[in-house]
Amino acid sequence: MRNCEALVARRPNRRQAISGMAAALGSLVAAPVLLAKPQQTMTETPSTGVEALLTYLHQEVDFKAAPQRIYDALLDSKQFTAFSGAPAEISREVGGAFSLFGGLIVGRNVELIPNKLIVQAWRPSNWNLGQYSLVRIELKEHAGQTQLVLDHTGFSEGDFRHLNSGWHEHYWEPLKKFLA
Repeated sequence: MRNCEALVARRPNRRQAISGMAAALGSLVAAPVLLAKPQQTMTETPSTGVEALLTYLHQEVDFKAAPQRIYDALLDSKQFTAFSGAPAEISREVGGAFSLFGGLIVGRNVELIPNKLIVQAWRPSNWNLGQYSLVRIELKEHAGQTQLVLDHTGFSEGDFRHLNSGWHEHYWEPLKKFLA
């Protein structure tokens, strides 16, 4: 019985498991395209108060477009470049690398279910090498529209405010205009 209790006590919690998975995936991302120096910068506003402790965010955004259009725009280099206004190189394969906003955001595709789900090991290029968070984007169709559900987990304390606003400013708002 004590052996069972010891195993349960050593079992990682959710944050440790996600961090471990992101670190393991980070070792896969040693491709030269991901190590390129970014040509532009994004300003960061540090989180304060309770936000400073958050290491996850959840967003739900409605789009007047089919899931396929959103999925394609997020995973097609030309479409992503068109809606974001910045260079993007994106593999559409599981395990494939991506570089967004001229190298400011880099990572690998972990799981892809066409028109339904995108899961990525994701990081800004100014984070420490090997430090990744997990981005999960689910697309739910109803009544000719799509609800996009974003869950972004495993980032450092203090990054919430910047990431929360960054998703809206650099992804969802320009994507809505592009799809209109």
